[in-house]
Amino acid sequence: MVKSVMIQGTASDAGKSIIVAGLCRILKQDGLSVVPFKSQNMALNSFITKTGDEMGRAQVVQAEAAGVDPDVRMNPVLLKPTSDRKSQVVFMGEVLRDMDAVEYHEFKQELLPKIKEVYEELAAENDAIILEGAGSPAEINLNARDIVNMGMARLVDAPVILVADIDKGGVFASIYGTIELMPKDDRKRIKGVIINKFRGDVALLQSGIDMIEELTQVPVLGVVPYLSLDIDSEDSVALLQKSRTMDQKKELDIAIVSLKRLSNFTDFHSLEIQPDVSVRYVMPGDHLGLPDLLILPGSKNTIEDMAYLRESGLEKEIAHCFEQGVHIFGICGGYQLLGKNLEDPYHVESDLAEINGLGLLDARTVFLPKKRTTQVKAQHHDQLLEGYEIHMGETKLGDHIEAFSVIVEQNGEKTKRQDGAVAHDGRVQGTYLHGVFDNLEWTRDYLNTIRVKKGLAPIAHELLSIADFKNKEYDKLADALRASLDMDAIYQIMEQSETS
Repeated sequence: MVKSVMIQGTASDAGKSIIVAGLCRILKQDGLSVVPFKSQNMALNSFITKTGDEMGRAQVVQAEAAGVDPDVRMNPVLLKPTSDRKSQVVFMGEVLRDMDAVEYHEFKQELLPKIKEVYEELAAENDAIILEGAGSPAEINLNARDIVNMGMARLVDAPVILVADIDKGGVFASIYGTIELMPKDDRKRIKGVIINKFRGDVALLQSGIDMIEELTQVPVLGVVPYLSLDIDSEDSVALLQKSRTMDQKKELDIAIVSLKRLSNFTDFHSLEIQPDVSVRYVMPGDHLGLPDLLILPGSKNTIEDMAYLRESGLEKEIAHCFEQGVHIFGICGGYQLLGKNLEDPYHVESDLAEINGLGLLDARTVFLPKKRTTQVKAQHHDQLLEGYEIHMGETKLGDHIEAFSVIVEQNGEKTKRQDGAVAHDGRVQGTYLHGVFDNLEWTRDYLNTIRVKKGLAPIAHELLSIADFKNKEYDKLADALRASLDMDAIYQIMEQSETS
């Protein structure tokens, strides 16, 4: 028998993902085997599992909080926007094809039987499942073919808890409007409300809580304070909240170019927690300046982003940074951008057959129809790095350029192939390894080379392992939720959901 509850939100960025992660950690602490589940994700932040399957990073975070390995069944459908109108549809870790919104809206009903099947597999293997919705269940134009909010709740007969974000204002209107816009049968599934991101004295909310409970006949299960936690965020809304200026109290200025199709900005969380580092994102209209380290991140459409760098003037600013001796690092699509040429003979990314890159590495990338999705271990000098690859391009180096590393294991099997490139006495480097900065010893060594160049003394590596650091944050999250939510009521809601 599996217990379940679904966390839905009044809007995107209401805090659904973080509430699911916290509940997963609480249930783990209480001795239950628990897993997260989100039938459909739309995100450019993804992860590769041990079996080489691609899934959304939100469910990876939630799996970590639950103390289990990420499993693609936790996120069977991943939509990765490739343009303003189309998304790459990834199902059970494998690319199906690009679809526009209308095509996918018609197609997704075909996925429901398989989604139900993988959910039932997880249900048979675990004590509890915490489901997550997407956006809002009150998107009435999409409800008829919904597979991620009430459509999913109906499919597996899950009770629902609604999360509302008070930080943006209008919390009681959003709660009432969301519930009232639902069909009567769906309304009955909502067993409680969580008010999230509150700043201040909860006593000031009580009259509003009493009134919303009377109007909706749904209990408020708690008020969660605005939390300051170092936990990866998947939602693209979180990127807009990143700093665009340097923290003057820090010694190293790291600038990350916010590409139009930026993917996997979670790669840089491990830099943000370094004690001497200020990470800022260069948004459209911003200037690069002269940072200590300039990073070009991953991209879902490298050719489009190369055109963006050229048209925006950032290409010239990057060239100026290089001329002034700035260290430059590219990851995945960012590594491809550093090369001389980007070729797309199969039109995987665009109608263009070829475009010139930034020309800072003697490398040429050809985009191929088959995506590489692998967890890897790579030898970089005397250090073994871990990371994962997600790319459709293959990059060939010129005759006189050094590789960044040698891949020695992929998806658990031994191999030997080159990865990335290093040039200009190490000032320009690129790699396909997402998560490279999670290798904290290497990261500290790399940052120390930049410190020394700047005339600063190197500092010792003092951080916990990235896994220990994350576990500490998940425990803090669980403590905060226990203190602010009626967990007895949540357990009762889940007990009523038990199905075989």
